[in-house]
Amino acid sequence: MGIILLVLLLAIILGGLGFAIHVLWWIALAILVIWLIGFLVRVGEGGTRSRWYRW
Repeated sequence: MGIILLVLLLAIILGGLGFAIHVLWWIALAILVIWLIGFLVRVGEGGTRSRWYRW
């Protein structure tokens, strides 16, 4: 009985981590898209040194 509960608890924890990691991948993808748009806007300005972020 203890082993079954342990396996069930492990499955719940790994399932939760899988969901959290999936959400983090979407957040990372959104940040990457925003960064690329900012990079392209900066390149399209004709090489000026002004940036809308401080990276």
